[in-house]
Amino acid sequence: MSTTRRGRWIDDWDPEDEQFWETTGKRVARKNLAFSIFAEHFGFSIWVLWTIVVINLGNVGIVLSLAETFWLTAVPNLIGSALRIPYTFAVPKFGGRTWTTISAGLLLIPTLLVAIVVPSGWLAEQTHSTQFWVLLACAATAGVGGGNFSSSMANISFFYPEGRKGLALGLNAAGGNLGVAVTQLLVPLVIIVGVPTAAVKLPQHEVHLAYAGLVWIPFIVVAALGAWLWMDSLTQARSDGRSYARAIRQPQTWVMSILYIGTFGSFIGYSFALPLVIKNTFPEFLAGHPFIAT
Repeated sequence: MSTTRRGRWIDDWDPEDEQFWETTGKRVARKNLAFSIFAEHFGFSIWVLWTIVVINLGNVGIVLSLAETFWLTAVPNLIGSALRIPYTFAVPKFGGRTWTTISAGLLLIPTLLVAIVVPSGWLAEQTHSTQFWVLLACAATAGVGGGNFSSSMANISFFYPEGRKGLALGLNAAGGNLGVAVTQLLVPLVIIVGVPTAAVKLPQHEVHLAYAGLVWIPFIVVAALGAWLWMDSLTQARSDGRSYARAIRQPQTWVMSILYIGTFGSFIGYSFALPLVIKNTFPEFLAGHPFIAT
């Protein structure tokens, strides 16, 4: 195993060799998988952050139409989906270690914007049109979290032998997707820390919306530092553009793409829309449940 090129690069990697896998490969692969899951988890968490932010904008004096609030949740979804293509090719170009560090570090942008710009008095004093476009720009940056999934999956696939990729990629995906549930459970509680329960029951009440961004910053820093200090990059990781071109011409590719849209696409799409749908469809129910009435 050699590390002679641009940081911690591994030049000799053969996971299909059983002896290599048992003596060296398995330990290194598991280490990289653990840090990949950790970083990807927060990618998903930040990707869906605006699903909670939008339902609390009224509490900080920003009133938007229902259509505008749905735009604020849809744009991160769209951008995150589009970023999956360049993120996939970034791993062979920059190396898994470097790109995981970069992609994790980029999550600081949307979290800082939520912490600084959204609850600011400056934004509350702007015209309605300015408020919407500023918020839309801030929400768009959360799309970087959606790209983390594809680069993380591509990176981990290079570390494991064919017969063991299924479990590794399943764990990687599960750890990331869990970030959606964590955000939608944790953030509503964080932003009402210190707010009396009686006040939370009111249609409008005090929220500490900056906390929705600040709470993630220490974890993102740990994820980025962990990737830089302990992950590895593989020299053998290469992207073959011609194989992608051949795959596009295969009918099975399009069938699997449609299935993917119907499964994961539905899951993430409904996850983005659900908080707004619940708030606008069941306001009486929420009024009686302060635990979720944010």
